[in-house]
Amino acid sequence: MKNIEILPRDDGFQDCGLVCAANEARFTAANYSEPLTAFTVGWKDSEKIEELLNFVAPVVPVSRRFEFKVADNSEPFLSETDDIRSIGSAFKRVEFTGTSVTSKTYNKGLTIRVDHDDVAGEDWRERYVQLLLQRLYRNELRRAISALSGGASQTYTWDSATGTPNPDADIRGELEAASNETGVRPNRIIFGEGAWDTRSDAYDHQNNAGANRAAGLSLEELARKLFVDEIRVMGARYQGESSKTAILGNNIYAFFTKNEIMKDEPANIKRFVTPVDGGSTFRVYIDEHSKFSDITVEHYSNIVITSSSGIRRLTVTNTAQ
Repeated sequence: MKNIEILPRDDGFQDCGLVCAANEARFTAANYSEPLTAFTVGWKDSEKIEELLNFVAPVVPVSRRFEFKVADNSEPFLSETDDIRSIGSAFKRVEFTGTSVTSKTYNKGLTIRVDHDDVAGEDWRERYVQLLLQRLYRNELRRAISALSGGASQTYTWDSATGTPNPDADIRGELEAASNETGVRPNRIIFGEGAWDTRSDAYDHQNNAGANRAAGLSLEELARKLFVDEIRVMGARYQGESSKTAILGNNIYAFFTKNEIMKDEPANIKRFVTPVDGGSTFRVYIDEHSKFSDITVEHYSNIVITSSSGIRRLTVTNTAQ
């Protein structure tokens, strides 16, 4: 992952308005805020970063230390002819037989110092909690995309002048390659904003009925055409060293996962999360001082590639521009 921002540690002496990596030693029961923690449960992300994150890496609730199975490609295709129970006997037991891996969720969090002279309105604490939540979700989304980037990678040039002027055929070819590799067709595709624009440009430059039809397909229509469950386009950005950087860029990822997945079910990627305080994902602390307040938001998670087989990445360019 490029251009990772190294945050200063929260040493208790940071400047106001500076976001710091949270210091666990400063979390105390006296600073825990139940109302602000409850706010994180009902909060809706206006930038929809959480929605994108859950699309790429669905949540799997686990304890702090947990064990999961690395996906076995053959298991989704197992079938029984002996699933009939005899009188007095039990049904056949189904077990996941992949390799067991022990792991843990990591404590992640951010702190911001707010000068009381800079606050306005009664909801200023909630607004700063929202700022930290969006940043934590953006961090997680970058981790998830970075994890997917270890899959098989191919580079394509899409424009009407090349020998491969059919972007959707290239994507379909990568889906077929993944199916032949694992026996499971990727069911989700995510386009970087630049890659989606390049696909549109490739068809627009051809200027014929078939290309015009392909260029006008909605995401839902394209998903049906490619036999996948869902396609998303992601334009989320983060602040790099000198400019804003698109998290996905000109890349397309195809992978297999699903919502409400169990920790041992076959999938390419999962986001293991340890719930806190009655099922909440986040916990909020506020350390009040006479002239400023330190607000901290923390959570426990670990994004894991449970099977790298079948992940496909397409990096696309457009020489016609």
